[in-house]
Amino acid sequence: MPEHYRNRIRLDSLLGRVTTAAAAAEWIRDGMTVGMSGFTRAGDAKVVPLALAERARRERLKITLMTGASLGSDIDKTLTEAGVLARRIPFQADATLRAAINRGDVMYVDHHLSETVELLRTRQIAPIDVAVVEAVAITETGAIVPTTSVGNSASFAILADKVIVEINLTQSADLEGLHDIFIPRRRPHREPIPIVSARDRVGHSAITIPPEKIVAIVITEKSDSSSPIQPPDDETAAIARHLVGFFEREVKAGRLTEQLLPLQAGIGTIANAVMSGFIDSPFSGLTMYSEVLQDSTFDLFDAGKLDFASGSSITLSPQRAREVFGNIGRYKERLVLRPQEVSNHPEVIRRLGIIALNTALEADIYGNVNSTHVLGTQMMNGIGGSGDFARNAYLSIFATKSVAKGGKISSILPMVSHVDHTEHDVDIIVTELGLADLRGLAPRERAEVIIGNCVAEPYRQMLREYVAAANKRGGHTPHVLEEALAWHTRCRSTGSMLPLVA
Repeated sequence: MPEHYRNRIRLDSLLGRVTTAAAAAEWIRDGMTVGMSGFTRAGDAKVVPLALAERARRERLKITLMTGASLGSDIDKTLTEAGVLARRIPFQADATLRAAINRGDVMYVDHHLSETVELLRTRQIAPIDVAVVEAVAITETGAIVPTTSVGNSASFAILADKVIVEINLTQSADLEGLHDIFIPRRRPHREPIPIVSARDRVGHSAITIPPEKIVAIVITEKSDSSSPIQPPDDETAAIARHLVGFFEREVKAGRLTEQLLPLQAGIGTIANAVMSGFIDSPFSGLTMYSEVLQDSTFDLFDAGKLDFASGSSITLSPQRAREVFGNIGRYKERLVLRPQEVSNHPEVIRRLGIIALNTALEADIYGNVNSTHVLGTQMMNGIGGSGDFARNAYLSIFATKSVAKGGKISSILPMVSHVDHTEHDVDIIVTELGLADLRGLAPRERAEVIIGNCVAEPYRQMLREYVAAANKRGGHTPHVLEEALAWHTRCRSTGSMLPLVA
């Protein structure tokens, strides 16, 4: 046994369980529910799923797959093409799987990310048969040290009958000590989660399970997939400026200090770019209590703006990944990775007063937001953690560019085609054109502010005409129902929300 294996598998009784990915995958059988590590392309199991797909090409093998969030390494794509997936929970971001979901070939259950393991723990959904978890190491007691994400890995390992561990030698051993594994007790004897600051560590540095549950260990040397985010552009920079100006006014009004409150940012190019906008802001001493820590987190660290960041995973661009993980000690004391049921827990979000920034596919004139469905029916990725934060945040902000597809689609509409976040949970809508502060406004007032600040022409005038017609019909939330989704139907027919020119 190579010595570097022994440094990573420190319980001698487990050394004999090192095996191949194909042999490990034999523990997974047709009809099982499998929990795999991975949260937004970070810390996912990388070789056992591929071995599973290879086996499925020779025999019938269908499973329910649960993860923390989206997977990298084309795992979802490969499993879909091999016909492995019967059901997928709770989040995905793969084009091949997305197409299978929208065809009805794979049943997809879209959860708030804080809720999946709660449903497992109370057996409201099918229990986990096998967990597959990527790890930096296994400790002397058999505890599993995660890699670049925690996600749902801890609860999967605790609740599963059997556990397969992928020891990834490309992941720095210095990641050990970064994690804070806190598992809430079962109801009705649950105590409060004792987090009163983003900096608090309240659990253990590894996942504690009986070591005899570990039935196979596979050695891997495959890196995490890099983040697909794009650099900031003029429009995302404008969104950032609008938000910085808003926060400056909040400080002047005495509602915030220059340290603001802990920040949360959803995954993706817009949220990452907007967070980068804080580098040139007057704010400092910032903290984050979020899900995914992206490039902007470490840009803010390096700029001296950010003091501490709590998340559930770290997902970076290739260059940033080399810089951060090659020198993780530089950041380690200012970072913590938690289970997603803690990073996204409503109790903690409400207590800390999170400022939540998430992105919208579309919003309507009254502040309802669609984060998941294109034209009302086609699933994009899933709600993720945006609902966990939007409902419970001190400030719930949704950002989007005002138009898409070269102006053929407006992001602000008379009525959203699918509602993920109701008007009651949305405080701010911001586009590159401006910011709508919806706090304390009635629906008719909300419509005026959103249209006046966030909508591009000619859609602004079209919405004003729609509102005028709706107001004539009356109601607390006026609509012309036969026209409320006309923009969507026109887009489905012609590819554009703009009216046809005679």
